[in-house]
Amino acid sequence: MNISTAYSSGRLTAFFSGELDQHEARGAMRSLEDLLDAYLPRDLVLDLSGLNFMDSSGIALIIRVSRRVKEMGGRMWIENPAKQPRRVIDASGIDRLIPVATNSIS
Repeated sequence: MNISTAYSSGRLTAFFSGELDQHEARGAMRSLEDLLDAYLPRDLVLDLSGLNFMDSSGIALIIRVSRRVKEMGGRMWIENPAKQPRRVIDASGIDRLIPVATNSIS
């Protein structure tokens, strides 16, 4: 799994690609914590358009990051989840807690 970023005007966007499973989640969490510490963003966007697989470890990561961002006084949302991650998000019900935006038809 790979995370690339873009930062502008207080908004940090993390672009995920590859697979987010139990094996990858711990490293991804460390990476996101480092990014939050470095940028101190007002808004964090998790763009999941390049993520072709996610399991419940990804949901746990999203919840942990969301809590951290709220503790910092910021906002977080998910954008463009690919088909399989979207099914996991829908099944978990996390979209009731964290906004999910889709800019394209999938």
